[in-house]
Amino acid sequence: MSKLQYIYISDFKLPSGKSQDIYLSYQLFGQPLFQAPIVLVNHALTGNSNVCGKDGWWSDIIGEDKCIDTKNYTILAFNIPGNGYDQLEDHLIDNYKAFNARVVAQLFAEGLRQLKITSLFAVIGGSVGGGIAWELAALHPNLIEHVIPIASDWKSTDWLIANCYIQDAILNHSKAPLSDARMHAMTLYRTPESFTSKFQRSEKAAAIFNVESWLSFHGQSLHERFHLAAYKLMNHILKTIDITRDRGNFMEVVAPITSDIHIVTINSDLFFKPEENWKTYVELKQKKANVTISEIKSIHGHDAFLIEFNQLIKFLKPIFKNDVGLESKVRLDRNSVLNN
Repeated sequence: MSKLQYIYISDFKLPSGKSQDIYLSYQLFGQPLFQAPIVLVNHALTGNSNVCGKDGWWSDIIGEDKCIDTKNYTILAFNIPGNGYDQLEDHLIDNYKAFNARVVAQLFAEGLRQLKITSLFAVIGGSVGGGIAWELAALHPNLIEHVIPIASDWKSTDWLIANCYIQDAILNHSKAPLSDARMHAMTLYRTPESFTSKFQRSEKAAAIFNVESWLSFHGQSLHERFHLAAYKLMNHILKTIDITRDRGNFMEVVAPITSDIHIVTINSDLFFKPEENWKTYVELKQKKANVTISEIKSIHGHDAFLIEFNQLIKFLKPIFKNDVGLESKVRLDRNSVLNN
């Protein structure tokens, strides 16, 4: 596993006007920095910066000879501050409502600045990670060549906000907050059809349905590996995605973005509805030629971006062609010579 590294951000100003010191941790995979095109990978709600390799949560997509080939790209992955991945309680964030998705994008942008990264070949992320990709593109319209939000959107809808509100209530009032919140969330990450296909009303033992056992397992697993403060924060970040807040309407905000935008939606997603993504695509396409949309067909709902790898790879391959990475590396090498 790539070593976890840190960027210290002192006196970061929050929307409230208060300042806070932040430890932004990250991992690098593939080629050394500035030796290949850089791909920033944003993790989902309970994910982390370990995106590829033996225990990498997206190792089906990223790695040597994979769709995003680590022989041709530098992979950078930040941890959303306070997600608890480094297991250091001092780095957890208790004042989670002082943060939002845009703040996370600002912290990522500061991390890029301190690493002296001035351009990114791509930013890709699923779920809340895709929302942060949108936020970063809105903050720095000329930074990213390819923006790839997957199972996500540029805003949290009322439906998503409502479910995050319920999650927050569970996290603050349940006797088993992590387990109970996770069980509730799993019913939204999947679909009724996915449950039917998987369980068929089968029983593990008398009067104990397999679906109940499965939910209990996921609840207990998260309880064992995640921190309550981290879940509260991540749930709140999910709730606060909105690139238009205090800026203007959607088209006004996205107009300066020069990136190619590749939306990947899921036909059965109950969290980030495909109808919302298609509406976004239609609006963008009226003003921008460099916008595409692809739709994963699956019964598995929101979690399909972690299940339907063959479909996802098919959509991503035209972006991450090996020759594209090599051409970009040649440009990097040429620029390095010119600048020295």
